[in-house]
Amino acid sequence: MQQLDLRCAEKASEIINTVQTDKNKIENLITKSLGVLQEDGIYAFFLYLEASKEKDITQKVIQGCKELLKEDKIKLITKDDILEAVREELASDIDKLLLAKQLLERTLVYVRYHTKALVDKPQGE
Repeated sequence: MQQLDLRCAEKASEIINTVQTDKNKIENLITKSLGVLQEDGIYAFFLYLEASKEKDITQKVIQGCKELLKEDKIKLITKDDILEAVREELASDIDKLLLAKQLLERTLVYVRYHTKALVDKPQGE
């Protein structure tokens, strides 16, 4: 499990390094997304991100989460369409579903901490 935790931390770092926007926007979106994931599940989490108006952030988060779940050593999903993958590959296997949820929660928590550690950039940079 320790290696999975490390992968979550690395993926969180990758996600935060690809997002070029206001620190507060990122932190707000990640906090809300984490709440949706914890309260409503993986499918609702990805739907929430898809429906968000902050596409510059959400697409990076979706991509990072999808890459994590598709990694060779984890291989919880294989499909490219994340909603289809959740419906067809995770929903039918409770063990995979719970592991995926744990990994996503851990990753989002690390993204949130990475965001808190960011230094605010002056406007125009």
